[in-house]
Amino acid sequence: MTEVAILIGLQASGKTSFYRAVLAATHEHVSKDAFPNARRRQARQLRLIGEALDAGRDVVVDNTNPSSEEWQPIMTVARARGARVVGYWFPPDPVASLERNALRDTKTRVPDVGLYATLKRLRRPRAEDGFDELLTVRFDGRGGFHVESFEERRCTGVSSKPGNARGSGSTS
Repeated sequence: MTEVAILIGLQASGKTSFYRAVLAATHEHVSKDAFPNARRRQARQLRLIGEALDAGRDVVVDNTNPSSEEWQPIMTVARARGARVVGYWFPPDPVASLERNALRDTKTRVPDVGLYATLKRLRRPRAEDGFDELLTVRFDGRGGFHVESFEERRCTGVSSKPGNARGSGSTS
């Protein structure tokens, strides 16, 4: 069964770094950031997700995805193709996100007002939103990530090794 991973969090919260470290080996990357000047960005994104799923590839959707308004169209495409939908929640830490954002080059830096606007709209996903699985992702303080299941509230200790999004053990 194919999978759509929806990354949910503020700009500069670690979503793309998590993708590169953990999901890049197994998931095709789809992000509106890849086509900033395109008309109908949402339609293009949904088309790319559908094409990847039709080809049997797992997909990660790497945008802020702050609310169900963004999740639901993605879920509709995924469900129409029998894909599993996993939400990866990056809890907001505006101070840390602003610090990381300030370190970005001018091409990828987001105006602070944009980050605050996303923070106002950002909503923690819930099982009732229709996700098959919900995971919380945090930096582990050692260059990797710590992933925790919403339901189990237990540490699953994820290393930065590709393809280990739900691995067990500690990061070292």
